[in-house]
Amino acid sequence: MEITERVRAGDVRAMARLMSLIENNSPEATSALKGLYPFTGQAFIVGITGPPGCGKSTLTDQLTQEFRREGRTVGIIAVDPTSPFTGGAILADRIRMQQHSLDAGVFIRSMATRGHLGGLAKATNDIVNVLDAAGKEVILIETVGVGQDEVEVVKTAQTSIVVSVPGLGDDIQAIKAGILEIADIFVVNKADREGADKTATELQVMMTLGPGRTDWSPPIVKTVATQGKGIAELAKGILAHQAHLDRAGFREKRQRERSRALFLELLQEQATRRLLEGAMANGTLEQTIERIAHREVDPYSAVEELLEKAGL
Repeated sequence: MEITERVRAGDVRAMARLMSLIENNSPEATSALKGLYPFTGQAFIVGITGPPGCGKSTLTDQLTQEFRREGRTVGIIAVDPTSPFTGGAILADRIRMQQHSLDAGVFIRSMATRGHLGGLAKATNDIVNVLDAAGKEVILIETVGVGQDEVEVVKTAQTSIVVSVPGLGDDIQAIKAGILEIADIFVVNKADREGADKTATELQVMMTLGPGRTDWSPPIVKTVATQGKGIAELAKGILAHQAHLDRAGFREKRQRERSRALFLELLQEQATRRLLEGAMANGTLEQTIERIAHREVDPYSAVEELLEKAGL
């Protein structure tokens, strides 16, 4: 049986193998992804982002438990920092969410960013498509959590959850780098801490001062993920946003936006790779670099020359 058929049948080993091929940029992965693509588009994709220490992993774990209680299958993509030694994820799926490891309705994949900015790994979209084609109804993407620049998740997720906690130094970490604007749901986690009500109030104030949204007013949910408090309310908020997207036709729009982002990323990646391969094959690349280094040509003109030779 081909790997695409095994993935569609929910074969865990086939899914894991294909994901490894994707992360290693294998031609076999591209072929399999082409075969799986017609069977994607059914899953509901939820992105969970926020600063380090806000409890994203625990929230993801508790949400998974809640969705499984409702009978929904779940795929989890946990994007972790890259090991400087192996290039792999520093945190592995074996040490997170262990209670779900034997649940056939849950598939967990840890991924390394490998230098990709924006809180997501480069192969995240492809991994989402594998989980989607395999029949996972809800896909949770937990971003790496290394700062406030993790807005890339909005290009992949249909519902974006921004997690904040009281007492991390900034009163509202979420207002930085446009993260306030990407949230469909705000979560104030560790709400048993002093200052949780203040954080929730400030989020509410910031929303009124922002550009505003006419289609959806992001709810603010207070949780204590380690105790499971507020998780049922958060899950209801996610499903309410899903229903809103379907009702207003926004889900199809977000699918189109995700398709655009995926296509443009692939086009840029492959065009750049082919240009470089051609330039390396005929020696143009090294010659051009030498000319730039000796100030015989500026890098801007050199790029224009290369593109002109390629007919672009």
